[in-house]
This record gives sequence, structure tokens and C-alpha cells, in this order.
Amino acid sequence: MRKPFSGTMMAPLLLGVALNPINSTMIATALVAVGHAFGVGVAQTAWLVASLYLASAVGQPTMGRLADLVGPRKVFLGGLVVVLAAGLVGALAPAFGWLIASRVLLGVGTSAAYPSAMAMLRAESRRVGVEAPRPVLGRLSLASLASAAVGPVLGGALAATLGWRAVFAVNIPAALIGLALAWRWAPADPPRAADRGRVDLDPPGLLLFAATIATTMLFLMNLAHPDWLLLVLVALLGSALVAWELRADRPFLDLRLLGRSPGLTRTFVRSGLTYLVLYCMLYGFSQWLQESHGLSSFHAGLIALPMSVTAAVFSLLGARTKTLRVPLVVLTLLLGAGSALLLVLDAHTPIAVLVLASTLFGVGQGLASSCNQAAVYAQAPADGTGSAAGLQRTSIYLGAILSSSVLALLYGSRATDVGLHGIALVMSLLCAALLLFTAADRALRAGR
Repeated sequence: MRKPFSGTMMAPLLLGVALNPINSTMIATALVAVGHAFGVGVAQTAWLVASLYLASAVGQPTMGRLADLVGPRKVFLGGLVVVLAAGLVGALAPAFGWLIASRVLLGVGTSAAYPSAMAMLRAESRRVGVEAPRPVLGRLSLASLASAAVGPVLGGALAATLGWRAVFAVNIPAALIGLALAWRWAPADPPRAADRGRVDLDPPGLLLFAATIATTMLFLMNLAHPDWLLLVLVALLGSALVAWELRADRPFLDLRLLGRSPGLTRTFVRSGLTYLVLYCMLYGFSQWLQESHGLSSFHAGLIALPMSVTAAVFSLLGARTKTLRVPLVVLTLLLGAGSALLLVLDAHTPIAVLVLASTLFGVGQGLASSCNQAAVYAQAPADGTGSAAGLQRTSIYLGAILSSSVLALLYGSRATDVGLHGIALVMSLLCAALLLFTAADRALRAGR
């Protein structure tokens, strides 16, 4: 009999979970080469980043919903097949538009892994009658954080040695290995109840959700010059989504569940706000180091390295805590301390202080990843774990997009000390709100 939560079971899940974050960051160091190859500028290559975020924001809850309906193993394997196709399209792309298509396929395909993995762990828990240990969940966090940190280095190495097409082609062997491992070791889907034999994905609800999220992201991407018509469209689409889902027998987005599980809804909000702070630091700090502090991209990367290392370490340590509320409060205090430190940085700040700031945010990121993930697992209904995990990822993508708008709004054309201090003030206010929000959350006081 298979050992519960064994290493062989976890191997394909960890590989699959790593594919979305590594593709999110791996493209960063290949954008210039892609632009030169097809004669397009920064505005066009930016869509290689945005298209994956948009596809993932919609794809994560969609794949999670499918995992709950038809079985997580099937969805996991299907997602890897889409990743394989995306790698082939990108590697052979004859025009820039094909690369956009490849990134959309990557967003959809890689979105299957995380919600399916969470659903498989929940199904394994029910099979053996034991809850998934927190360290097991922590490995999923570690896979995401480590792959995101490795992405820019791997992308740069592939582009420099094999050319930018290798950044897309590397998904081909990764998908094939994942398929082989998952086919052999991923746990079989649990038997489906008779009333769930048919797949009812609620296409109108899915389309309204996709349109609402996409329109919201488009509005958030340009807050410096907001298109208010888009905001009106967001309100109209969102209203139509709520009206439809409240009437649907099998809604894609179960709004009644969110009403019955306010703790889960608060976890989604907390995840989005936390990652808004983290992405402001991740992107804004690096730009400031290069444009205001005068460091090269290499040295800026070295200063940011402690953030990645400590995030990986503390994602595992956070997974070993017995409660959720205390580490979530601690991580918010750390993010607040880091934000306050950014308020006093200038072009003459010693390197040691810059490294300290990076480390503070790394500890907070590691705890945020593992503890919010554990909160979703604990608060989601047994038959809705995949959908809940996907919605949590959507909240994170919204935080990432909003952070880019905050940076554009406060930096303008150059990352200055004044701009950094403005961003740090916004981050400090967000941390204060998060602290009150987390400390008052009764759903966290009972731990798991």
C-alpha cells in the first residue's frame, strides 16, 4: 500500500507547481532578445508578461473548478499536455503574435498544477483519514518560491547560450517529465458522486468572470492615465457576474460559499494585499538600486538574493507552525518594518542596510506563502479545495498587476529616492491595514 504523502506522490506535484512561477520570471531576461528578433519595442514585449498573468488569473480558478468536478489527476495531466503544446508553439514561433499565443497557453496549462495539487492532497487526506501535514503543504510553497527565484537566472543562461527560443522550448522536456511522473505516481481520482457525473462548468459564469478579471487588470495596469470607461465596464460586468452566479444552480463562482465562509474570503483579500506589498518591493527596490543607487543589474540581483533565500527557508519553517494567526501577524510586522526601513533609504545607504531590507521582506514572503496556503486548505470545503486554491492565486495576480501600477504612478520615468519613499509610505499603510485585518480575523484564532 502506498505511503500517504510520499516523496513519489509529491514529485510530479512539485514539478507541476514550479512551472507557473518559473515561466513568470524566466521571460524577464529574454525580453530584449525577443524584441530585437521581431523588431518590436518594450510596449509590445510587455505583453509577454501580462498575457501570462491574465491567462493565469482566469485559468487558476477555472482549472480548480474542473479539478473539483472531473478529478484533479485528469486536470493535472491535461494541463501538462497544454504546457507541452505551448513550448512547441513558442519554440517554433514564426511571428511575435505566436509568442503571445504561447504565453497564453502557458498560463492556462500551468494553472492546472497548483489547484489540482491542493485537491489531490485533500483527496489523499480523506483516503487515509489523516490531514495533510503542514510540511507537505510547505513543499508546494517552496517549489513556487524557489522556481520564481531561479527563473531569471535560468532564462538568462538559456537565452545567452541557446537563444531566446530555448526559454520557451525548455517547457517541452519539463512537461514530458511531468507527464511521465504524474502518470506513474499521481494518486488516482476519487470516485465521483452520482450527482456529479456530468461536468457543469457554468460557461456564462466563466465568461463573465474572465471578462471581469481581464477588464480589471487592464484598468489597473495604467493607473497613471486611467481609462474610466474600463472601470465602468468592470462595474457592469461584475454586477452581471453576481446576478448570474446567485441564480445559477451550479455556479462557476460560488458566491454563497464565500458568504458562508467569510474566513476564506478574508484569506483571499489578505493574500492579494500581502502580495501587493511584496511585488512593490520585488520590482520597485530592484529598479531603485540600479537607477538611483547606481548599481549594475548583477549587483542589484545579489542584494535581492537574500529575499529569495530567506523566503524559501521561512516557507518551510512557516509550514511547521501549529497556528496560523501568530505567524501571519509576525509576517505583517516584518513587512511593516521593511517598509519603514525603505522610507529612510537614499543613494548613500550602506550595502548592509540594503541587504537587511531585502532579508526582512524575504522572511515575510516565506511565511505569507506557506501560512496563507495552509489557511486556504483549512478553510475551503472538502469538495471545493481546487476552486479555492485557484481563487487565491487570482488574488495574488491582481496584487502583482496593481503593484506595477503603483510603481508607474510614483516612479514615473525614473526610480528616484522620492519615488521609493512614496512607494514605501503606501506599503506601510497597507501593512498597518493588514495588521488590523489579520489580528481581528476570528477564523485564524482557532489555528487549523
